[in-house]
Amino acid sequence: MSLAGQELNCNVQVNSEQVQGTNKQVFDALQSAAADYVNNTRWTSLPFSTSERIECNMSIVVKALDGDNFTAEIVVQSRRPVYNTNYSSPILNTRDQNFNFNFNQFDRLENVAGTLTSNITAVLSFYAYLIIGYDMDSFSSLGGTPYFQQAENIVNMAQSTDWKGWRAFEDSKNRYAIISNLLDERFSSFRNYFYEYHRLGLDVMSENIANGRAKIASGLPIIRSTNRSSPQAVVVNIFMDTKTDELINILKGGTDKEKLDAVEILTDVNPSLSNRYNEILNDKK
Repeated sequence: MSLAGQELNCNVQVNSEQVQGTNKQVFDALQSAAADYVNNTRWTSLPFSTSERIECNMSIVVKALDGDNFTAEIVVQSRRPVYNTNYSSPILNTRDQNFNFNFNQFDRLENVAGTLTSNITAVLSFYAYLIIGYDMDSFSSLGGTPYFQQAENIVNMAQSTDWKGWRAFEDSKNRYAIISNLLDERFSSFRNYFYEYHRLGLDVMSENIANGRAKIASGLPIIRSTNRSSPQAVVVNIFMDTKTDELINILKGGTDKEKLDAVEILTDVNPSLSNRYNEILNDKK
C-alpha cells in the first residue's frame, strides 16, 4: 500500500447556467481551484493508494454573482465499492443550499491548519471530512469519528463568523446539525447499522445474497427508532435520500416477511415515498 497520494478522487463541477452576462472564465477558474483544493489536500495521515481513493462528486450551482460574491448551493455525493463486485454503493447524498462565498478569478484556495481563511475553503473542507467519515463508518463501526470530529472543529471555528450554514440551531439541516447528529451518542446505533449495512450486508451478498439481504432488513428497525426519538433528524434524511433506490432493489428479492416489514418501516420513516416503497411488494419473482 502506498504511503503517498490523497484520499479523494472528486469530480468537481460548477454550473453557472442561472447567471447571465458574466465572464464565464471565473467559473472555470472556480471549478479548477475547487477541484485542486479537494483532490490535492492531504486530509488524513492514513495511507491511500491511487486505487483506494474515495470516489465522490461536488456540484456547485451558482445562483447569483455580485462582484466577487457568489450565491450558490452545493450537492455532495460519494460512493464506495462493494466487495467482490463491480457495483459501487452510494453512501452520501446531500444538498446544501446555504453556500455564499467570495472568489476572484485568480484566487488560489489554500488549506491552513487551524484557521478558516474563507467560507469556500471551510465548506469544501467540511464536506471532504464528511465524505471520509462516512466512508470509514461503512468499513468499521464508528470508524468515521475522528474525521467527523475534524468537521466539527471547522463548525466550531465558523460559529464566530457571519457565514450562513454554520450556526448552532440556525437550521435543522445545516452543517452544524449534520455533525451534531453524527457525534451525538443517541445516533451511535444508527451509525453502527450503517456499518453493518455495508460491511455485513452488501459486502457479503456476492457470496450469499440472502444472508446479506437479511442483515440489511433486520437492522431497519434501528432507522425507525432513531427517527422516532429524533424526528426528521438530518442524518436519517440523508440516509433515506441516499439509499432509497438501493434498498428497494435489494428488498424486492426478500422473503414475504422481509418485504412486508421493510415497507411498513420505511413508510413510517418517510411517508411521502410510500408509493416507491410499495414497489418492494409489487415485485414479481
